[in-house]
Amino acid sequence: MAQEVDVAELASSVRTSVGILVRRLRQKPIEGDLTLPETSALGRLRKGGPATAADLARQEQISPQSMGVTLAALEARGFIGREADPLDGRRVVLSVTPAGEQVLQDKRSAQVEHLAKVMATEFDEAELRLFAQAAGLIERLAARV
Repeated sequence: MAQEVDVAELASSVRTSVGILVRRLRQKPIEGDLTLPETSALGRLRKGGPATAADLARQEQISPQSMGVTLAALEARGFIGREADPLDGRRVVLSVTPAGEQVLQDKRSAQVEHLAKVMATEFDEAELRLFAQAAGLIERLAARV
């Protein structure tokens, strides 16, 4: 007879494990690295397309003032640009510049390279297949949280 899964215990374990992985990846220095809020804002603009500062603040669940500080830093580094909203010229929309695209790609590449190296040297083929299954499940979970 199969033992039932304790969903609360599993949720706690997944949260802890993912949190540790994210923290360790953040601790790995990358030249010209972005802060977490900068990475998140750039990533949202890249994935969702041009948006207003207010839209981004709502999506990130932070104050417009905090988002303003983040966006000012990104703009100062040339990673985002501003232009009039084509649907409402009174509003300003922000979008990722080519330099912003490159810094996101560089960060992602460095993290992926590091993960791939560890996975290739520390895990066997059966474990890698489990990672492949788990990755899809974690992504689906993240989309519903």
